[in-house]
Amino acid sequence: SVKTSKEGEWFVLEVRDNGLGMSERCQEQLFTMFKRFHDHVDGSGIGLYIIKKIVDNAAGRVEVCSKEGEGTEFRVYLKA
Repeated sequence: SVKTSKEGEWFVLEVRDNGLGMSERCQEQLFTMFKRFHDHVDGSGIGLYIIKKIVDNAAGRVEVCSKEGEGTEFRVYLKA
């Protein structure tokens, strides 16, 4: 699901899934350039790295909350 909101001085974009979730080890390396966690999934491992750089350059932040077996939630905060 995708949701937007405003929290004080922040616009918030929330993206949530009900997939497999991620271990803490994966979350620690999530924004590393070219980091891929599964060989059976297509991708270059650069997408989340680029998103993080764009948000950081805009003085925002990205939060991730995930537990294995329970899905993942990303929250992107950008100044309003």
